[in-house]
Amino acid sequence: MGAEYLLGALIMTLASFVYGLTGFGIGLVALSLLPFFMPPVTIVPLVTIYGAVFALVTTWQLRRDILFPHLRALLVGAVLGTPVGVWILSTCPPSLLRHVIGAILMSVAVLEWGGLYPRHLIGRRWSLGAGGLAGVLGGALGTPGPPVILYAVAQGWPPRLMKAMLQAFFFVHYSVILTNHWLVGLVTPEVIWLACLYAVPAAVGLALGDRLFTHINQPQFRRLLFAMLFVLGVLMHVRG
Repeated sequence: MGAEYLLGALIMTLASFVYGLTGFGIGLVALSLLPFFMPPVTIVPLVTIYGAVFALVTTWQLRRDILFPHLRALLVGAVLGTPVGVWILSTCPPSLLRHVIGAILMSVAVLEWGGLYPRHLIGRRWSLGAGGLAGVLGGALGTPGPPVILYAVAQGWPPRLMKAMLQAFFFVHYSVILTNHWLVGLVTPEVIWLACLYAVPAAVGLALGDRLFTHINQPQFRRLLFAMLFVLGVLMHVRG
């Protein structure tokens, strides 16, 4: 138990650090490493709890930076897109979807590194479209982040504003997922115990990531986001 706790604490610290630095990625790190000694049925609700709490804290801290018209459009799109994602999940193999989305994310990162990714996309249709795609991916694969992140990057927002918008969106998303997990019985006493057990390491990781975030300028943050998206694409494509 001692070795497993230390390993789990280290992983949660790393996952929370990534989240504090970029505003996403806690699931990417945790789901890549924790399955070596913990079942996914435990990991997913555990990560969702941390994601909801972290997003709530960050949203409150950055609440004055949130652009509510953009946020509303993203959430409306997500609500409309989620049933489509659920339908896709019921009709298409999840492995095929992961391969396709992984390839798309890697291609988008390559476009950015080649200087071909759009620098600014204006109009409500883009926010509705990004929210819709996030809903589709959330319903089909449980990963709504990439479309919203790509939309935020293309707005030319500074890192603080981008992080505020992502956290507000993710808070709503994580809250809905956590509610569904609770309704179907996935939030077990074991999950709650683990959430309490790893609370301190997770809080330390979040604080360290958030501290480093304050020293990152816009070009550095943009490079970091696309590097993370490329890594996410590789993992999704390889795992299938």
